[in-house]
Amino acid sequence: MITWGEFTKAEPELAAFGAGRLGLLPSYLATVRKSGAPRVHPVTPIVTGDGLFLFMEPTSPKGRDLRERGWYALHNGVPDTSGSGGEFFVGGRGFAVEDAASWAMAAEAASYEPAESYVLFELKLGEARCNGYGDVPLPARRRWPAPPSPPPAS
Repeated sequence: MITWGEFTKAEPELAAFGAGRLGLLPSYLATVRKSGAPRVHPVTPIVTGDGLFLFMEPTSPKGRDLRERGWYALHNGVPDTSGSGGEFFVGGRGFAVEDAASWAMAAEAASYEPAESYVLFELKLGEARCNGYGDVPLPARRRWPAPPSPPPAS
């Protein structure tokens, strides 16, 4: 898994397209329940030069899913059944962010004022892709996988 900042360096055109799509609200976060069933949540992602973040209530089921299982998928909302503006998807693992400096940085970058009680998660990427239907220019590279992790040292 890599950070949004690392993704931006590796695939700047795809990352710029994605940041634009994720800035159009709402986006939809899928997480995995303890039972293995999916759960979908409308969210307001925060894209910075370094990371992809989400604020949420401390008791949110999506936070519990991310803490316990980690896996997520995030997709931008589209304004109509034609998919105008294009689609962007990322998937990977989410991690709770505990430090005050990161919380403050994400709050500053947010399009809203997060409540002091909110918890913060960073979404790290394992894959990204986009699609369009003729009304928006697409990046040259439309699919990106993260480079494989090196095997653990024995």
